[in-house]
Amino acid sequence: MKNILYILLLVSQIFFAQEAFDKGNELYKNGKYEQAIDAYNSVLSANKQSAELYFNLGNCYYKLNKVAPAIYNYEKALVLNPNDGDIQNNLKFAQKRTVDEIKVVPKVGFAKLLRDFTGMYHYNSWAWIAVAFSVLFLVCFLGYYFSALTLNKRLFFFGMFVMLVAVAISVSSAAFEKSYFKNERPAIVFAEMTEVKSEPQKMGADVVVLHEGTKVFVKETVDNWKKVQLTDGTEGWIDSEAIREVK
Repeated sequence: MKNILYILLLVSQIFFAQEAFDKGNELYKNGKYEQAIDAYNSVLSANKQSAELYFNLGNCYYKLNKVAPAIYNYEKALVLNPNDGDIQNNLKFAQKRTVDEIKVVPKVGFAKLLRDFTGMYHYNSWAWIAVAFSVLFLVCFLGYYFSALTLNKRLFFFGMFVMLVAVAISVSSAAFEKSYFKNERPAIVFAEMTEVKSEPQKMGADVVVLHEGTKVFVKETVDNWKKVQLTDGTEGWIDSEAIREVK
């Protein structure tokens, strides 16, 4: 009986979320952006999220010229769908409305090459790729085991070796991406203006002044302060209430 009630509750939540999402889309089309935001947020309150939902929320805030919420929701959408061109494009437009012009220091060397390679896919995708290569390894093994010709055995043995290497690379890439995903803590400045301090206290010297919409990366937390790093490598402490973490 409990299982039936749980299923009915789950179905009703899905139906409600879809209905609210469709309502939000209709409101957006009619230019009622504030009401559309309320509809989309009701979907989030039902613990339903998707890249499309955050993308639409970002569009609403962008139309209302609310820079920080727009960038924040575009970044949330990219976490769920990092290769979506529309999200990336709209994020760039929103970032042009920010006050701060923080340079992005490009990564170089082996670390960049490794990140560029593993970043091609989400860690879940790498896991499925590893499964696919494992199946191919099994196929090659069966071909090697049942083949009567020496040439075929050699070919299947070589295939086993290649698939094994591919499995190892895929698993390693999945592990690296998952570790990177967990350790990277991007955040968006929501305060209209806030100071980044040299130490976690108000009396600390100002390192830089940031404005809403600027992206930072959280390194650690001490009381009500968070140590952040800017895209140009600058580090300092910022009031926790001035930013909102994306993940």
